[in-house]
Amino acid sequence: MIRHIVLIRFRPDVTEAKIDALFAELHQIEGRLPGLLGITSGRSESPEQMERGYMHGFVADFRDWDALQAYQDHPDHQAIGAKLTEHADQGKDGILCFDLPVTD
Repeated sequence: MIRHIVLIRFRPDVTEAKIDALFAELHQIEGRLPGLLGITSGRSESPEQMERGYMHGFVADFRDWDALQAYQDHPDHQAIGAKLTEHADQGKDGILCFDLPVTD
């Protein structure tokens, strides 16, 4: 399995309601792509408070690298990715992505 981890530092003027709407749109891709196992999204509630401004994010789990690539190439992903980038502080500089292979 591949765990796709995305952390987002939204611009200060982006409301929680707007962030919720963006994540709701992201979740609409679930069930449309074979190999996408699920998406979890939200705001950090870490007691360590080491987010460094990356207060929101999501995790998407994929069956394998091919499923992740299909997601990357999918027009729905590209559309929501553009919206997330538009609302991130300094565009792509406000987004961190990390892909982690997970074994049983």
